[in-house]
Amino acid sequence: MSLVAEPTTRELLDDLLAQRILVLDGAMGTMVMAAGPTEADYRGARFKDHPIDLKNANDVLVLTQPELIENIHRKYLEAGSDIIETDTFNANIISLEEFGLERFTSEINQTAAEIARRVADEFTAINPEKPRFVAGSIGPTKVMLSMSGSCDAGERTHTFDQMVESYRVQIHALIDAGVDILLPETSFDTLNMKACLFAIETSFDELGVRLPVMVSGTIFEGGRTLGMQTIEAFLTSVSHFDAFSIGLNCGLGPIQMRPYLETVASHTDRYISCYPNAGMPDGMGGFDSDPEEVSTWIRKFAENGWVNIVGGCCGTTPEFIRR
Repeated sequence: MSLVAEPTTRELLDDLLAQRILVLDGAMGTMVMAAGPTEADYRGARFKDHPIDLKNANDVLVLTQPELIENIHRKYLEAGSDIIETDTFNANIISLEEFGLERFTSEINQTAAEIARRVADEFTAINPEKPRFVAGSIGPTKVMLSMSGSCDAGERTHTFDQMVESYRVQIHALIDAGVDILLPETSFDTLNMKACLFAIETSFDELGVRLPVMVSGTIFEGGRTLGMQTIEAFLTSVSHFDAFSIGLNCGLGPIQMRPYLETVASHTDRYISCYPNAGMPDGMGGFDSDPEEVSTWIRKFAENGWVNIVGGCCGTTPEFIRR
């Protein structure tokens, strides 16, 4: 009797993308803020006596309020997401140092991936014709390698090697916990992204696995990254890496993102992802767009053939994803 090999994640994604556009989830932080966790909620019993305030350390909630994070994943899956992101955007050594949580980096990533994996598998079991995937969210950290944060242009708070190690610990934990995809996102400094991609490639070699990698950059009004690269320069800078997809998130709403997304579409042969903010900041702590407007623009991008994977970033909710 012949045995048929199970398709790889890449093969499954390729097959689905040949049929339709895939849908990411929306903002994790927006949903956490809407739930209104207190300092005591962030701390939970485990970090009751932690010496540093933990409010807004959203990644630690996977340890102290796992039901909250699970419910957010569930709401996005119910809204139609094919791919959900782990609650690990800042779960790297460099970012967690601010809260005195760096020694929990591996555990936070492992737990976050396990929570997302459990819920995604539950939805896949309900409807195997619509498999759900887990993307390990890897944020840009809170520092820039390419620019100084002080008057001394040559000063850096961290080295390239420190950045690589910070990412490597996170990546190993995400892979070990069974994510399907790695998603280094919101790249405002391409040198940080270079360190992340190097850490990913090194981790693949060390662990003997390869996962699809979605690369997502962030540009601001004027069409440049925080490091002042144009979108064309960003694409060229990461073109050496065998990315599954490349695209844009954060920074802009869909209206402002439109010309730069068109540039991406004309400069790459990879799948293209797009998950904009819910418009631009409205000056009141929110954003100036709504699900109808955002979905209308996303539809236009799709009709132009510019996108393969779409979702939402800051300010978006399950309703944006549903629309």
